[in-house]
Amino acid sequence: MKLISWNVNGIRACITKGFNDFFNEINADVFCIQETKLQENQADAIQFEGYYRYINCAVKKGYSGTMVFTKQKPLSVSYGLGIEEHDQEGRIITLEYDKFYLVCCYTPNSKRELERLNYRMTWEDEILKYFKRLEESKPVVYCGDLNVAHEEIDIKNPKTNHFSAGFTDEEREKMTRLLSSGFIDTYRYLYPDKVEYSWWSYMRQAREKNIGWRIDYFIVSDSLKEKIKDAKIHTEIYGSDHCPVELDLDF
Repeated sequence: MKLISWNVNGIRACITKGFNDFFNEINADVFCIQETKLQENQADAIQFEGYYRYINCAVKKGYSGTMVFTKQKPLSVSYGLGIEEHDQEGRIITLEYDKFYLVCCYTPNSKRELERLNYRMTWEDEILKYFKRLEESKPVVYCGDLNVAHEEIDIKNPKTNHFSAGFTDEEREKMTRLLSSGFIDTYRYLYPDKVEYSWWSYMRQAREKNIGWRIDYFIVSDSLKEKIKDAKIHTEIYGSDHCPVELDLDF
């Protein structure tokens, strides 16, 4: 089973930069998208033959949002965490399949000056509780732009970014806690020493110089460990400031 996740930084803009070509070529079973920047009526034209489509939009126009395309119709679909405070920005879609739950997520950014760090900490606590509730019935596959580089290997310049949003001690500790609570970072599990990034600033030719961060993930419940076949970061694919990431599971 091939799963793809991509923060497209505006799906309509990404479509003009080759999104459809990648979508058709990769032929994923499930394709998760973050930061669609869409309202629901704007998504009508974005369809792919052979896929069911699910979309969660922010109340604020042109902001955030998630979308999932899946070949197999899920048993159920839910949107958000069921907590009003966290469900205004279209950040979560959960699809239930026979053998697992898939959670497509666009994690809130702590922003410059860390003005949203406290909110982010609350979000992290609630999403871990959510996963633990899901795991009571079946394992979880969690993917998306999680807005954190977990370890120093996951960022080009760790020392100069120590207090930057996405690499604060607080955010990294929340990821450590998640992974110590029965979850696996699939890419790092398979490639403990490999250096690849999934996001680059548009400034100062960061992508050309490969000054990047690995902040896009597939994380799975420990019980799926033996099902992990491969994990990839498609650094060759442009169209956004992020590139797609992939997880292959063998059921």
